[in-house]
Amino acid sequence: VHLVESGGGLVQAGDSLRLSCAASGPTFSNYAMAWFRQSPGKEREFVASISRNGVVTRYRDSVKGRFTISRDNAKNTVYLQMDSMSSEDTAVYYCARARGQLSSEFTFEYDYWGQGTQVTVSS
Repeated sequence: VHLVESGGGLVQAGDSLRLSCAASGPTFSNYAMAWFRQSPGKEREFVASISRNGVVTRYRDSVKGRFTISRDNAKNTVYLQMDSMSSEDTAVYYCARARGQLSSEFTFEYDYWGQGTQVTVSS
């Protein structure tokens, strides 16, 4: 299984950005997916997760109402729409595949990770 993120870049505060994560393999729809992020000197933190059918989503409090996670199982892709961005959103963003059907905010519940994409928000 390979996960490849794209869509990162440099934006200004208040701008929007959409990240994509393309997954290889025929069983993408069997697993929950998530986005995490990591800033220099900080631990990797949960951002958002989505159930395998896309019905159930979860967010960390600081991104609720600004970020939206979605998935297209026909394209083996999960997305993270980020709106009203602030400098606190600056980080490397990683997508991850859950070990099973249930999503979680804990990194140990995910067994495959992408290489990450840098997102920088200037204030």
